[in-house]
Amino acid sequence: MIAVDTNVFVRLLVRDDPRQSASAKALFAAGPVWLSTTVLLETAWVLRKGFRLEWPEIVDSLRQACALENVVVEDARCFENALAWTENGLDFADAFHLARAQDAESFYTFDQAFARRGRGLGAVPVRLLEPKGN
Repeated sequence: MIAVDTNVFVRLLVRDDPRQSASAKALFAAGPVWLSTTVLLETAWVLRKGFRLEWPEIVDSLRQACALENVVVEDARCFENALAWTENGLDFADAFHLARAQDAESFYTFDQAFARRGRGLGAVPVRLLEPKGN
């Protein structure tokens, strides 16, 4: 099994460079390809910030690519939870952090929107940490 960098996975998804995209496609077709959670997280960021894609399109692209027969996703259950929670309004990075923290007692944040959206997901409890006054 091989692993790939974010730039290879992005070329496979967006096909913006014909030569690199063809090479990425051939690599993914040749045998098992392992995708780390960090590559998946960075790919989502590149698609959103670099290519200005909207979250529904990003989630759909990631889900389709990771369902390919030759693709092995590190902690696939965590990844699928993060995608589902993103569809329910969480930021993908926040959703991934929360999904990876399932063995924790609680997940603390200063982000009020994250704390609000993270409640009731069946995940580790998301708690708002209030800043201490001077």
